[in-house]
This record gives sequence, C-alpha cells and structure tokens, in this order.
Amino acid sequence: MEPIIQVENLSVQFSNDQGINTALHHISFQIPKGKICGIVGESGSGKSVSSLSIMGLLSPNAIVEGNITYQDGNETLNLLELSDKEMSKLRGSKIAMIFQEPMTSLNPVLKCGNQIIEVLQLHKNLSYEEARLKTISLFEEVKLPRPEKIIESYPHELSGGQKQRVMIAMALSCNPDLLIADEPTTALDVTVQKNIVELLLQIIKERNMSMIFITHDLGLISEIADEIIVMYKGEMMEQGDAKSILENPQHPYTKGLIACRPSMKRSLNRLPTMSDFIKANEDHTDFDIKPFIKTDAEVKNRHAELYAQEPILKVTNLKKYYPVRNGIFKKSTEFVKALENINLNLYPGETLGLVGESGCGKTTLGRCILRLIEPTEGSISFLGKDIINLNTSELRALRTDMQIVFQDPYSSLNPSMTIGQALMEPMEVHGILENNKARKEKCLSILESVGLLREHFDRFPHEFSGGQRQRICIARALVLSPKLIICDESVSALDVSVQAQVLNLLSDIREQYQLSYIFISHDLSVVKHFSDRLIVLNKGVIVEEGYPDEIYANPKQEYTRQLIEAIPQE
Repeated sequence: MEPIIQVENLSVQFSNDQGINTALHHISFQIPKGKICGIVGESGSGKSVSSLSIMGLLSPNAIVEGNITYQDGNETLNLLELSDKEMSKLRGSKIAMIFQEPMTSLNPVLKCGNQIIEVLQLHKNLSYEEARLKTISLFEEVKLPRPEKIIESYPHELSGGQKQRVMIAMALSCNPDLLIADEPTTALDVTVQKNIVELLLQIIKERNMSMIFITHDLGLISEIADEIIVMYKGEMMEQGDAKSILENPQHPYTKGLIACRPSMKRSLNRLPTMSDFIKANEDHTDFDIKPFIKTDAEVKNRHAELYAQEPILKVTNLKKYYPVRNGIFKKSTEFVKALENINLNLYPGETLGLVGESGCGKTTLGRCILRLIEPTEGSISFLGKDIINLNTSELRALRTDMQIVFQDPYSSLNPSMTIGQALMEPMEVHGILENNKARKEKCLSILESVGLLREHFDRFPHEFSGGQRQRICIARALVLSPKLIICDESVSALDVSVQAQVLNLLSDIREQYQLSYIFISHDLSVVKHFSDRLIVLNKGVIVEEGYPDEIYANPKQEYTRQLIEAIPQE
C-alpha cells in the first residue's frame, strides 16, 4: 500500500547558547493510507519533535535534514522544501494535529464554536452560517452533548474530556488525510480516555484516514495502533507490527517500558525500572520478575500489622456543599453537594487509595482533610485532635504533620527560588532545628533519600525534568517529618518509567519515615499496585471500599466495574 507520509533519514538539531542539541537521529518510517502508527517513548525521546517536523511547526532555531514526503493525490510533495505559505495551506486541511493539553491549545477568550468556524472559513471558503452549521455537525460527530450550547461556550466552561472533543472536531473540520494525535488522553480519566480512543478509532475507520498516535503508555497503544515505533533519545529502538512488538519485544528498552507499567494481573512489591532492564542487558541475562512478586502471605501479614493499630485519621459524616448563587442579589437558591456523608479511617503506615472520575470529590476530600478548604459539616480527627475546631495558630502547628504533593510538579515550585530555598522555607516558618546550617544538612540528606544529588540544592526548578521536580516536591513534604502525606494525582503526568521510580520511592520513604498516605488517582492500575485499601468515589459519595485485589476481582457496583473495564488491557 502506497504511504501517505514517508519520513526518510530525518535528523533535527536545535542550536542555542550552549551549543547544538540533537533531538532526532536519522529516523525513517512511513504511514500507509487508512492505518494507525503508534509512536511510543519517554519525554525527550523525540516523539513530539517528529510530529512537529511533519506539521512544519519546529522553532526557528531548528536545523532539519532528511526528507518528509506527502502524497497529495497524484502529486508528491517534500514538506521540508515548502514555504510557510504553502505549509499553511496544507496544515489543518490535509494534515491536522490534536495537541496534548486542550486548555492551552484552545483560545480562552474565543467561544469554542468560533474557533472552528474560523478554520472552516479560512480553508473551505464557507459563509459564517454554513460554517456554523458544519461546526454543529462536527460537534455531533464527536458526541458532544448539546452542541448548540457548546458552540456558544468558552473553553473554561467545559470539562477536560469535552475540551479534547472540541480539539478533535477542529482537527477533523477540513477532513484531513492524516491526523496526528500527540498524547491526547494523558490527563484524562480512564473512562473519558476510553471514550476518546473509541471515538478516534471510529472516525478513522469511517473517513479512511491515517493517524499517528503519540503516547508513553504501551498499554494504551496496544488498543489503537497497527504498527508501533519505539523511540529513545531521538533514535528508533524498535519498529514493526503492534502485536509482535508487544508480545515479543526484542530491545531491552521496549521490555522495560512494558514492565514498568503497573499490572492488573499480578501484585508486585516494587515496580521494575528501566535501569533494571539495562543492567540485565549489560550482564547478558534475562530480567527476572519473580523477586518482585508480592505473595498472599506478605499481604496478609501486612494487613494484620496495619489494622491492629488505632487509626491516625478518622473522618466522620463529612460534607462539603458549594452554594449556587442566582438572581440579581446572588442569593443561594441551591447547593452542589461535592461530598456527602464521607466516613473513613486511615491507619499508621497505611496507603489509602481514592479513585473516581474527575468531579467525584477526590481532591475536595483531600483538601478538606488538610483544611485547605473548610468542610460544611462533619468531624475530622487527626492524632486524636478534632482539627475542625482548631484555631489558626493551632492548625499551623499541626501542619508539620500533614503535607500534600500536588499533581503538577511544574506549577508546584516557585521558579524564582532555588531548590534549597524551597526546602528550607517551611522549616524556617515552623522553627524546625536551631539554625540554617542544621536545616541545610537535613535538606541535603532528604535530597539524597529521594534520589537527587547534594549539588541540586543550589539549582532552580527549570534545570530539572518532570520526574526530578516531583522528587523535589516529595522532598519538600518530607522536610517537616510529617505523619500523613496526601498525594493528589502526583504521578499521573509522569512517563511510565519515571512513574515506576517515583512509586518505588514513595514506598521506600513510607517504610523509612513511618508515613501514612492518602493516594488520589484516576489510574486504577496504579492505585491497585500502591494501595493497601481502596475507596471508590462517585458524585461525592463513597460507593465501594475494600482491599484492591478483592474490588478488582469482584466489583460490587456498576460504576466500579465500568472504571475497571476502561483500563487498557495488557
């Protein structure tokens, strides 16, 4: 079958003040008509650079070599030789792209409908009314509810899944030959992710389009791609039929990517990491998973130890209502019930998993426990104290024992503060240790305990990768020696290999510092691996609670069953 896109010996370098940085090394692949090619790899592997090269969207300091040919009917075009004006005609009309983050990809000051109407008027020469009707039709095709209302809505008024459907509608608006989807489901719940993937597959089949699907999740790509390209540091490690690569990977890097992802079929004490596979390859041996497997006896012994203790945290009949203000005087006429009669216990050394879709109340519950937001009703007892009735100074004193690690490590750190300043600031506020010399020594020790170096103390956040920044956020939570850490989607934005390292780190410091965790996530496979007990939330109500293995094997609620079925199959 004749390819619609053919990439030959593509190399991309970026010049900067420090010299030349090579992003792609002589990669070659082709996309046949009507087929889906999956590009898999970690951050920095060159996945997005390859797609941006096809789109002609690389920065001006890019040095590009090789050929990218596009078959437009009977005409063959070398995309790297086209002018900006010629590429603008192709971009969107013949080759379209769905970006990873819909919130930053959509213009926040324009209504969603107008953003697509603009594209249709530019490329299809339609009148405003024709473009508007076409936009409503596209919204119906991508299964957006109430398209006549959403066409008049701004991006901030839509959920993450709805915004991504708007982006898909925009990409499809001119019926392109090739659709590039760059991590389109990374930040979405498993159920929303499943719906988006099913929608894309249906549209690709109906329109006989080709697609490049970029992701770091091999479990997800197994349900989508006909062919897979595995990339690492700008080079192609492996390429071929999706089934053969996933069932019989040849390269140690591919084997590591597959094994790093938490499995639904087995329970492990620790997740394998990429370094385990690289070491096995250097030693010319096959990696052995058996030492990592958690036995039933180990699980029973751990449960017996945990639940023989008194709870460190008791939440009783907790409610959180948000008033809906209507009318000219903004009176509260009704309430959104974010949390309704929540009851839970957390034991010393335990990890309690909270799962559910966006909007179910997971984050609200975590922030109510920390009193970052005030509950409407109920009681929260922590270390024997009813923290609901604590005044400001008493609550501040208790903050040393309760910490949180947020989802986004990029926005969690002050870009103008060094890592050392970020770590020492909470110690100074709470009067931990007698002077800055002693505080610095403790910070250096904790940096080492989270897998960072002492010299990182004087560096700034922009000098670190996403995984390293999340380790810094964990270190910042640890400097106050807390007894409880709430992890709010703290690994969801990380590559699977980095995610494995961070989860292993969290397990290690749980044992080292005798910590308890409340682990919030929409990724059920991660929660199953990491949690001792599991709570499923739906619309602010606990619908299921128990041990992860039992819930996954025999879910009692239809909602839980749907969450489990939405997880990409291995």
